Order: sequence, then structure tokens, then C-alpha cells
Amino acid sequence: MVRGKHAKTSEFQNIEGKEMSKILVTGSAGFIGFCLCKRLLENGIQVIGLDNLNDYYDVSLKQDRLKQIEKEKNFKFIRIDIAERDSMASLFREEKFDVVVNLAAQAGVRFSLSNPHPYIDSNIVGFMNILEGCRHGKIKHLVYASSSSVYGASADMPFSVHQNVDHPMSLYAATKKANELMAHTYASLYKLPCTGLRFFTVYGPWGRPDMALFLFTKAILAEKPIDVFNYGNMKRDFTYIDDIVEGVIRVIDKTPEPDLNWKSDNPNTSSSYAPYRLYNIGNNNPVELIYFIEVLENCLGKKAEKNLLPIQLGDVPATYANVDDLKKDVGFKPTTSIEDGVKKFVDWYRGYYN
Repeated sequence: MVRGKHAKTSEFQNIEGKEMSKILVTGSAGFIGFCLCKRLLENGIQVIGLDNLNDYYDVSLKQDRLKQIEKEKNFKFIRIDIAERDSMASLFREEKFDVVVNLAAQAGVRFSLSNPHPYIDSNIVGFMNILEGCRHGKIKHLVYASSSSVYGASADMPFSVHQNVDHPMSLYAATKKANELMAHTYASLYKLPCTGLRFFTVYGPWGRPDMALFLFTKAILAEKPIDVFNYGNMKRDFTYIDDIVEGVIRVIDKTPEPDLNWKSDNPNTSSSYAPYRLYNIGNNNPVELIYFIEVLENCLGKKAEKNLLPIQLGDVPATYANVDDLKKDVGFKPTTSIEDGVKKFVDWYRGYYN
């Protein structure tokens, strides 16, 4: 099992104890994908990274991420859009993967309000191509990114993988819920082991420029006002990138099996009669947005000029992860504090942008 940062290849095993020689990571130029690839390579794993390098945000940042890992002997980068059916089918025929980690997606709640079609192309059509590739390639384990957005209008907190998630508040959230349903179908029909991970507001070095921490830092340093929605009363379970990656690593190593205690008259939503699991990966400690900004101000040594605005369409007022299942099954829960995480981001930001 991989636990330490410098664990040996032979320690990275699936549930049957066989070494996993090759892992496909889609979205490898993205924030989480890049950080996961870096960690896997440090552990001596052979990684195929896939990305379409779209221009949803600064492509040069994506390219700079790739530069950090492209010279590694165990890394190979392939530029493909997961929505390209024939290209994806060829990839799975030509490369024999043990595990697939699907992190490629059209991200962002607000972008989906005015640009719905990319979400269907990438998150639905693309995910379908991933599932078909895994099915025909006889992949041992598919791990895929879901989102805390699936909890939608629910006010039952902390959010648990055992609760209903049938009231999404954005198309992005709906596509992520659809991914969970599609994965279960393939787990049921074809016995494809699938694990979905609901990420909670990921932040840290090499983060996405469209996320609040990046936007706030850029504006404050430029002495420009920041837009603070819901008048700063928004609560988010901000989760540091290293904790997310550690959670993914541990889940990769935990191939799901059918839940022998699953009952059709009282179904457990996080497991199944099929080899299928769902987990939250969140800090289990939500903070108000206004406090998050205060921590950032302290790290920057500058005060922010705030435009206090009402909540935006599609946004949820709060997120809060119950991580009991993650802790029980893989022995891990995120621990990085907001204070430590934001400081690490600011240090990286100052260095990257001089």
C-alpha cells in the first residue's frame, strides 16, 4: 500500500496484491491531475497523462505544470479530448492500463450557466468514452472525480455519501451525479470496479485561476476590489491539494468489491451489490468565506477592498464533508488547516508570478 511520500513501486498494489504497472490519469495538465501524476511518479508508478489543453483558463499554466513532470522516465503525455470517441478507443487498444483515474472534466459552476454544451461534451460524452474504454480494456479499477456540488439544495450537514442527492443546482452538478449513475451501471452490468470521489473546494499551489483563492490573491496584490458573494457568509469545506491527492492514492489501492450487506429494500447509496463505492474527500471543517479572506489578507500583508454581493445563481450557501467512510475504509482524513494551506498557496503564487 502507498502511504509514505517515497514509497516503492512494489508497495503500490491493488486488492489482489498484484503490482499496478501503468495508470492512466486524464486531466493530467489540470490542477488535481498534475499533482496526482507528480505523486504517482515519485512513487515509481508508470503514468500515462492525458489532456486536451483547452483554453477554459490560462493554457500556459497547464503547460508549466506539465513541464514539471514531462521529463520523468515513467511519464508519457498524450493530447486527446476524452469526448473524441475514436481517439479514446484507440488509446485503450494501444495502451494496457491497470487503473484509470478520470479527472478530466469541464469544471466550474458559474461557467455552466452560460456555456452548457461543454459540460455535456466532456462530462457526459467523455465519461461514456472512459467507461467504454475501461470495459473493453478490462481495467482493474476506475477512480473518477465527482463533486460536492451533487449535494445541491440539501441543508442536511455534514454532507454524507449515504444521503439523497437528487436536487442539483447547476448543470455541472447534474453531470457529476450522472457520472455516478453511469459508473454504477457499468459496475453492475460488466463488473467494472468503480469508485467515485466527491471533492470539496480544492485549493493550493498550482491551483485553478478561476477559483476564489487565485482570483482574490491576484486582485488584492493589484489593489483591486474583490467580489464577495452572499455577503461573505458563504461556508466552504476548503480542502488542501495534498490531502486530496493522498485520498485519491489510498482509494486507488482499495479496489471496491460488492457489498454483501447491501439490501434492495433499504439501499445504501454509497455502495452496491456491484463493485462500486462513493467517498467524500473534504476537510471536515467548513469556514466562512469572510474568514478565509482574513487569512489570505494576513498571508499577503495587505487588506482587501470588498464588494459584498448577494449569492450567485447556482451557488450553494454551504458545504461540509462527512468523511467517516473514507476514514473507515482507507484510514485517512484531510488535516491541513486553512492557515497552513493558504500560506503555502501564497508562497507559491509569489514565486510563480515573481
